[in-house]
Amino acid sequence: MSFDQILAKVGSLIVQAVPTLFLIVVLHFYLKSMLFKPLAKVLAERDALTKGAKATAEASLKLADEKATQYEKSIRDARTELYKEQESMRKQWLDDQTTQLSTARTASEARIRIAREEIANDVAEARKGLDAEASELADKIAAYIVG
Repeated sequence: MSFDQILAKVGSLIVQAVPTLFLIVVLHFYLKSMLFKPLAKVLAERDALTKGAKATAEASLKLADEKATQYEKSIRDARTELYKEQESMRKQWLDDQTTQLSTARTASEARIRIAREEIANDVAEARKGLDAEASELADKIAAYIVG
């Protein structure tokens, strides 16, 4: 085969391939406009919805974390307030107890002082009575011995 024959065969093949090439180009633009553009649009919408849902979920999680943190803080504050109230009540009870003990101690010391004074008075009266009886007995004994 010569170069001319090969060139002629290649030329006839190219001429026969032109309709196929034209059909492929038309098919390419048809598929691009009818299939790939709508498919890309659907995929873009789906991606946007997915990102939106993901963003919404992240925002919800962030809000839930903030609320949980706020809840924990309010619980800590409430516990702190409760402990403060308990401590103030305990202090008040201790102060009341101290006051009552002081009052009771003062009252009992006063009663003890009065009781000691009464005992001292009773002892003094008993001594006077014993002195008088001792004198009488001494007189009787002396009179009995003398008489």
